[in-house]
Amino acid sequence: MQLSASTNPLRRRAGFVTLLSVVGLLAACTLAGASETGERLRNADSEQDAGNWLSYSRTWDEQRYSPLDQINADNVDRLGLAWFDDLETFRGVQASPLVVDGVLYNESIYNIVTAYDGKTGEKLWTYDPQVGKEWARLACCGPSSRGIAYWDGKLYIGALDGRLIAVDAKTGAEVWSEQTFETEGELNAYSITGAPRVYDGKVVIGNGGADYGVRGFVVAYDAESGEQLWKFYTVPGNPADGPDGEASDSAMELAMPTWHGEWWKYGGGGTAWDSFAYDPELNLVYIGTGNGSPHMWHFRSEGKGDNLFLCSIVAVDATSGEYKWHYQMVPEEEWDYTCTQPMVLVDMEIGGAERQVIMQAPKNGFFYVLDRATGELVSAKSYVSENTWASHVDMETGRPVLMPGAHNTTTPHLMNPSWLAAHSWHPMSYSPKTGLVYLSAQEQPSVYARAEDGAFSFVHHRSNSGQARGNEPELRAKLQQEANAKEKGYLLAWDPKTQSEAWRVEYPHPGSGGVLATAGNLLIQGTINKTIAIYHTETGEKLWEMNVDQAAVAGPVTYMIDGEQYIAINAGWGGSPVYNLNKDGPFRTATAKLLVFKLDAEGVALPPMAPPSELPRPPFLMADEATVNRGRQLFGDTCVRCHGENAIGGVKDLRFMAPEVHARFNEIVLGGALADKGMAGFADVLDEEQANAIHQFLIARGNEDYADASAGQ
Repeated sequence: MQLSASTNPLRRRAGFVTLLSVVGLLAACTLAGASETGERLRNADSEQDAGNWLSYSRTWDEQRYSPLDQINADNVDRLGLAWFDDLETFRGVQASPLVVDGVLYNESIYNIVTAYDGKTGEKLWTYDPQVGKEWARLACCGPSSRGIAYWDGKLYIGALDGRLIAVDAKTGAEVWSEQTFETEGELNAYSITGAPRVYDGKVVIGNGGADYGVRGFVVAYDAESGEQLWKFYTVPGNPADGPDGEASDSAMELAMPTWHGEWWKYGGGGTAWDSFAYDPELNLVYIGTGNGSPHMWHFRSEGKGDNLFLCSIVAVDATSGEYKWHYQMVPEEEWDYTCTQPMVLVDMEIGGAERQVIMQAPKNGFFYVLDRATGELVSAKSYVSENTWASHVDMETGRPVLMPGAHNTTTPHLMNPSWLAAHSWHPMSYSPKTGLVYLSAQEQPSVYARAEDGAFSFVHHRSNSGQARGNEPELRAKLQQEANAKEKGYLLAWDPKTQSEAWRVEYPHPGSGGVLATAGNLLIQGTINKTIAIYHTETGEKLWEMNVDQAAVAGPVTYMIDGEQYIAINAGWGGSPVYNLNKDGPFRTATAKLLVFKLDAEGVALPPMAPPSELPRPPFLMADEATVNRGRQLFGDTCVRCHGENAIGGVKDLRFMAPEVHARFNEIVLGGALADKGMAGFADVLDEEQANAIHQFLIARGNEDYADASAGQ
């Protein structure tokens, strides 16, 4: 339950601590002053640094706004492609590049980082952390990452496999590496896909995996040495284990009574898989937390309790990690709503008074404005046309007023917004010139129903929703038809003061990317139409567009070198499903590319899109991870000499077998059906169960590598 600052003693304490923190502000600033990057970020709009992009959203307030205006609404029609780099993958590339003193740093899939001359595109160095290809399936949404961090000559990589890696920004040489989570054990299904942040010498990183069954946490490391400074759990663990001995212990005392049953067996969820923000004056780090594990409240917490701190913004002391305040957007979470979407810090006049606010538009379709010093709710309003989850947010209690039937039962029903999100991770921006927030919005209803009692079982490294999937098929078909008809996507300009829509640009489907606003009155976005488009921030008028054969989902950035302004964006489609995307034929894209534009650029053209891949698409992987690992061992013992390490190459590459070979796999492996072609039968050393395990390992390997192999064929 949310309480106002006037009634909640914890909120009052937060406000008191905030006032006291002013006393220590000079000391904090003195400490931060020892850092060149800290000073530059505090003066990001200065002549020296306005042309750099030093952090994920350029500044710690995550506004994703640039004061550069050389490229503007009057001359953007002269924009051309200056240079590009083919990233040689069909997988989604979600990272926002960084630009530091003329060098552009970019991250592709599997956390491969490349440094470029930002003016010419010349590659300076590449660092490959050698993330195992199996993480393409062990992470819920593939091997992509949203970006890297920079601090005092080092880059920081949150690797998919849980390593936090510091590399030298000049050479790409590894400086230090720390494992942020355990990779063994029944509940250790974590991964990292979000961008790390560095706040005054502290590298802050979260993780994902709530769908697979983990306990969320955020950890901070010393940027220079890699020493762990503090750890904050976002949901409580097993009460029998007592306090964790971490910065979150006092918060867990607050959260524990809001949980019921034996949630810790399934992790609980609440992972902070993407969004952070930082206020250096208040010395607060803001953490956006995710959904529950399992999704269904009925199984996770016996259908009781708010389950703190699922789907919340949690403010912690940047130095110690100590809890300061929270606001929970989705009590009783069971819709796979997350509040890990971008958070933006703004100072604005509301009701005649200047307010320090934090704003967020999470999955649930409501736009929230909170006081960022205390967590007090300032306003909240739905930004989607139909919200079947809640009618409004009660301003007295801060709680959503749920619509009748919003909670899931065993009868299928339609929810909008759904797990597909009214707004997902795609970066949003705020322009101080217009006072508007810009975001990629969408409406994708989905059918929900919880499983019958006794039907839910936890499966390691698989989605543990607790949903029923096939009951009442006729009703489901009717509801899905309705969902398909209601699907839409649009670019939304939102006035946070009045909580009202300023304008929108309709798209034929959901799936358009993150946005960037500039002082040149430009709003830049990759679109589901496979273009890069630029709109006027005041009106939404389209000013410029270029076909790139890719639906870019990443956030654009802009920078300046030698008096010339550039715009850079990773264009690589990959994200949530879109119901109607292939309605008018297969949705095909080119390989992912890093694209860089400037005024009057000529002579650089993108290659034509390659023809469809001829590689057979592997079957869906149905086996559990234990079976795949068993097959991996057996393959190494039995097959590796002819078919290559990790099933790559050899006499015959088995990752991309034809459908008829999959159908006859055991007949070939055990029965020797292809003995006349050199493939002897192995019935004397393998039984049917072992052959099946090898088959599942090969299917897993095919699924891991298909997208990249298609790009490189």
